[in-house]
Amino acid sequence: MTQGGISYFGIRHHGPGSAGSLVKALQELQPVAVLIEGPVDASPLLPLLASPDMKPPVALLCYPEDDPAATSFWPFAEFSPEYQAALWAVANKAALRFIDLPSAARLAEKAPEGAADTEAAEADVTDEQGEEPTRIQDPIGTLAQAAGYEDGESWWSDIIEQNPEPGPIFAAIADAMTTLREGEGAIAKFEAMREAHMRLEIAAARKEFDGPLAVVCGAWHVPALQTAHTQKSDQALLKGIGRRKTTMTYAPWTGPRLALGYGYGAGVVAPGWCKHLWQTHGQGDASVLWLARIATVLRAKGHMISTASLIEAERLARALAAIRERPKPGFEELRDASISALFNGEALLWKMVEAELLLGADVGEIPPDTPLAPLIDDLQRNQKAARLKPEALERELSVDLRSDSGLFRSTLLHRLNVLGVNWGRLTDVGRSRGTFRERWMLAWQPEYAVRLVENLVYGPTIEKAANGRLIQMIGAAATLDALATLVQSAITAALSEASAAGLAALEEKAAHSSECLELLASVPPLADIIRYGEARKTETERLAGLLERLIIEGSIALPYAARDLDAQAAAALMAALRKADEAIKLVEPDEHVLEAWRHGLAAVLDSSRSTALVAGCAAHLLYEAGRLSADETADLLARRLSPGTPVIDAAAFFEGFFSGAGQRLIYDEGLRGAVDAWLASLDEEAFVAHLPLLRRVFSNLDSMERRRLIEAVLGKRASLPAGLTSAPDGGAAWNRHFGLLAKLLAGEANHG
Repeated sequence: MTQGGISYFGIRHHGPGSAGSLVKALQELQPVAVLIEGPVDASPLLPLLASPDMKPPVALLCYPEDDPAATSFWPFAEFSPEYQAALWAVANKAALRFIDLPSAARLAEKAPEGAADTEAAEADVTDEQGEEPTRIQDPIGTLAQAAGYEDGESWWSDIIEQNPEPGPIFAAIADAMTTLREGEGAIAKFEAMREAHMRLEIAAARKEFDGPLAVVCGAWHVPALQTAHTQKSDQALLKGIGRRKTTMTYAPWTGPRLALGYGYGAGVVAPGWCKHLWQTHGQGDASVLWLARIATVLRAKGHMISTASLIEAERLARALAAIRERPKPGFEELRDASISALFNGEALLWKMVEAELLLGADVGEIPPDTPLAPLIDDLQRNQKAARLKPEALERELSVDLRSDSGLFRSTLLHRLNVLGVNWGRLTDVGRSRGTFRERWMLAWQPEYAVRLVENLVYGPTIEKAANGRLIQMIGAAATLDALATLVQSAITAALSEASAAGLAALEEKAAHSSECLELLASVPPLADIIRYGEARKTETERLAGLLERLIIEGSIALPYAARDLDAQAAAALMAALRKADEAIKLVEPDEHVLEAWRHGLAAVLDSSRSTALVAGCAAHLLYEAGRLSADETADLLARRLSPGTPVIDAAAFFEGFFSGAGQRLIYDEGLRGAVDAWLASLDEEAFVAHLPLLRRVFSNLDSMERRRLIEAVLGKRASLPAGLTSAPDGGAAWNRHFGLLAKLLAGEANHG
């Protein structure tokens, strides 16, 4: 809509239809200057959008130097009208600038403390990007309701994005917004300041340039910018506006971060669909190409999609659009048609491809000389403080947690791991993790910078972002053991907010959980924190009480959990049992806790319904704890491995007892005799069938232990000359099957 040589183009941020109409209008108007809603002090950065090295999606970032947490974002996609306006201006040598409040003033006029100016705190679909929410109703929703639509998204798509004959769109939008704003009354002070600043900038440009001007802004602002205001009144509104020293830059952004579902108030429902609309703008086969994309994704996932099914889906989508009185099939019609024709009516299958199609996986690129983003800037400060230089080649780093510098380095690397930036990888996990020393392997990868930018949604500093991301993961954790691992990560990375949130969630989850495997799996990470908390100056009293409760509850649930399990479930429970037992030994809990644990193991061993593999594991743990004597254990093995026991059950009990504990056979004659008696009872075929089981047991022995086992069975003078097929005097079973067993042990030793 043109007024006094100035044309106002009310757009929807990230609307491909708006972008297409805007480019067409600019081409017809040929303005000498293009004025865009955005922070005026970022105007020098605007031409960078047209750089050949700039690949959207990207975001303009602004943050105060004294408080990086107050970061604002202005994302741009390929289909954003503002981005296309900048490209047109640079290509046509028109002046290009932002006209909204400067970023420093915006940050100084922020909402009350706690209302962070991030993607999660943005306005409705027609409001500015990166700003505090305007307290107005959704104008698009209001227009949609008046037109009989259920939501504003569908209305805007029909009228603007996919309308084959849109007509004078910008004039119609301006008239509609004028009518809406007349019923709104007074607007918020901050909003009034913004519009006053834009009017002043437009007036200044009108004096500066001789020729037509184009103003590109959110549709809601058009009536206010066209309304006559005196320069004096606008200046009065801006009098005394706050100032803060800020830094501005571009950073790579991602397609999904343009979505409303990711908390971006000025976003769109389906960025992937919007990109498709932009790239197929003016083509008549947009629906067909979209269905082809769906088929490509499905075929890549192994689903057979026929051409006939695609044709049927396209016809159905057109029929749905006609029934719903829409000009063209939208992504809703194409989705419904696909579910019917391609997914056999299974909506769950659509969920497999929905995110990939509707959100996309685009990652932007920025020119190499672009200033740094807040998280990268904060990382560089931390790297300097830690005296750690990022290098592409791997190098080892040993960290002593007893020193301030070592603890600082460890904390930084753990926080980066929380953010998915695996610059450092622990190489001694399971051995010295949590002790006073850690060993890391460092190697920097270029994509880590992108991951840091992606994590800006959680916070602008390493600490804040790691806290934010962990808190989100804690909220989404479905199991007790997953929560315990997240709490361990939070405490290890010295993230106090996430630690508090995780402990509260863990206590609540523990109060309602009776799943034995979850309870047992949650014990090791918590035990690590308690045992080695001193190294990280961690308060462990609250954790200790919770851990005792988990051990006792797990002990009570254990006998029931061990009943009638299949092979996979039995192996999982055995692994959890061994890890939990090691953790319990580590923390040395009170005697009543140990007694509850051992009582649970004894109940498993005594129950006739306990799965043999788990029962064997329980027997070994009781033996190690001194609750079963050597003689009692030998008698137990002789009974459980006797010829009267089915071979499958005997083998499972044997594996459960000796898995990870094969060294017991070296020096325990009673156990060795029981095993000898069992092996002697096996015929040649059964013995050969159980060689893989014996191999698994012996695989945990190193070469010296295997040699000692051979010597214990065959005598110290035994040897394994090439071609030996019979054993000297020794155990009956070992002698009977010596040819195969010797090869097995020798082979293990050769690879030890």
